[in-house]
Amino acid sequence: MKKRALVSVSETMGLEKFCEKLIKLGYEIVATDGTGRYLEKFGIKNIKISEITGFPEILDGRVKTLHPKIYGGILSVRENEKHLKEVEENSIDFIDIVVVNLYPFKDVLLKGEEEKVIIENIDIGGPSLIRASAKNFEYITVLVDPKDYDRVIKELEENGKTNRELRKELAGKAFRHTAAYDCLIGDYFTKELFPESLNLTFEKVSELRYGENSHQKAAFYKEIKSGYSLVEAKQLHGKELSYNNIQDTNAVIEILKEFKEPTVVAVKHMNPCGVGSADTIYEAWKKAYEADSVSIFGGIVGLNEKVTEKIAEEMSKIFLEVIIAPEYEKKALEILTQKKNVRIMKMDMSKKVENKLKYTSILDGLLVQERDEKELEELNQVTKREVSEKELEDLKFAWKVVKHVKSNAIVIAKDKKTVGIGAGQMNRVGSAKIALEQGKELCSGAVMASDAFFPMNDTVIEAAKYGIKAIIQPGGSIKDKDSIEACDENDIAMIFTKIRHFKH
Repeated sequence: MKKRALVSVSETMGLEKFCEKLIKLGYEIVATDGTGRYLEKFGIKNIKISEITGFPEILDGRVKTLHPKIYGGILSVRENEKHLKEVEENSIDFIDIVVVNLYPFKDVLLKGEEEKVIIENIDIGGPSLIRASAKNFEYITVLVDPKDYDRVIKELEENGKTNRELRKELAGKAFRHTAAYDCLIGDYFTKELFPESLNLTFEKVSELRYGENSHQKAAFYKEIKSGYSLVEAKQLHGKELSYNNIQDTNAVIEILKEFKEPTVVAVKHMNPCGVGSADTIYEAWKKAYEADSVSIFGGIVGLNEKVTEKIAEEMSKIFLEVIIAPEYEKKALEILTQKKNVRIMKMDMSKKVENKLKYTSILDGLLVQERDEKELEELNQVTKREVSEKELEDLKFAWKVVKHVKSNAIVIAKDKKTVGIGAGQMNRVGSAKIALEQGKELCSGAVMASDAFFPMNDTVIEAAKYGIKAIIQPGGSIKDKDSIEACDENDIAMIFTKIRHFKH
């Protein structure tokens, strides 16, 4: 009995060699017109789909494979007597291998083509062929990825056929392929922010050595469309990023996107430990380092401007897990790469954030919300003392940072440098005490930012002990009056923002 492979692809990588090997193994090649013409360039004989169906490709290729003589050869159950009889009566030949990949919908979408072009690149027959072949994996070997060609050829050469385990594995891959394709198309047509069903498409970037802990398996995936994102970064040096490295580095770039002026961010365990902004990136580095020269050890550092030789020399004196920046001076890279394990990442920080949604998994569920991109729109002075121009700059700086600190969050800042950060405590005054104690005498004349309102005046009272001169917080507590009075009694200015930045 003759063996047949049906081939219809848009991605031709490795196809001609694969088909040549199939022919040597006794297979006939059946191809759609476009794929057939491509194979003929290499002298590979093939039978056109239209020769089998007796019907030409029509409607500019929109209809070519949707025919009983094709699907009968794919979907028939070969131990079913009724099926075998019907196949014989209708002169249908079995198809044993199906090689299909789809119209490049993703590519034209990402290129920003006009709607007419995008719609024309929605494949109809291809997904049907793939799904039919995958459903009948007991008899059919379906391939959607050129990377699998060699595996199949090896099986055929060694055993004369593919084994069931491989066919089932490839069927699963085929269904994932069509599901991701349809998901991308569905997303293109969906305008609702939160539709009745949520289908997400991510592509694997890499397998990770482990997850948060060494006993947990993990992998890194990216969304199809990405912009200002770690998934777009290029690694220039060092070991592969770990699960925790990725989490922390993402936290760095989330903070960096808040700043236009030269800024350096140091993160430890997903919380900033030092942030500095200045007129030059070197001064910003000094501020970020001095903000917490202890916690930065083993941390992740990000810069929104080029890493200079001078900065690299100072960085090389301490242990850093990851450095990420838009560019590096040649000499800076020479210095930094002397350390074997530091991961050096390069990322275009001029792009915008493409994804406007944030996903958080829970047991058997997914929480979805808009990204927290709310900016300060109004500043309401609520105390007798007014903030100075310099204090206002520091308050805005601290407000950008506190947005990215785990709640309950308190940030103390001075001269556009964090001097104390309190994160993740069960009560707000607890976070304030941590931040104030970290800053100690540096808190004198500094400002304080809180991610949410003060439920009572105890945080203000603690701030006064350390010489805090201005506070920014959302306001909205039923006891706001108590905090305002405490500020007035201690000559502290306070501003209400009417927005909050919880980060759980």
